Amino acid sequence: MENTNKAAAIEFMKLVVDGKFEAAYEQYVDMSGKHHNIYFPAGFPVLKQAMIDDYKQNPNKKLSIKNAIAEGNMVAIHSHLEIAQDNPGISVVHLFRFESGKIVEMWDCIMPLQHDSPNSDGAF
Repeated sequence: MENTNKAAAIEFMKLVVDGKFEAAYEQYVDMSGKHHNIYFPAGFPVLKQAMIDDYKQNPNKKLSIKNAIAEGNMVAIHSHLEIAQDNPGISVVHLFRFESGKIVEMWDCIMPLQHDSPNSDGAF
């Protein structure tokens, strides 16, 4: 089950970044579930629309998944999201909770990256 949920979370992320929102949400999300993004009102329908709006502004985003961990019904994905060529992007950790093969709860922790970071180890 853990590997199935991990594969579903990864596929959900890839579909969303590719602008395939209907497929992503229909296949992987229980729309009555919860998301915990503090910048948007509650509910997956609101988050889905925010993702659609962001895609219209940033259609060339690139997602590089760096780490994916599954334990029980929880999946954590650590990724690099590049928004534009001249922007170093963001480091994101998405946490997903699954029930019956669907995402029922989601959190995202975002760290903007900078060109001149003093940390030589980098974000990844």
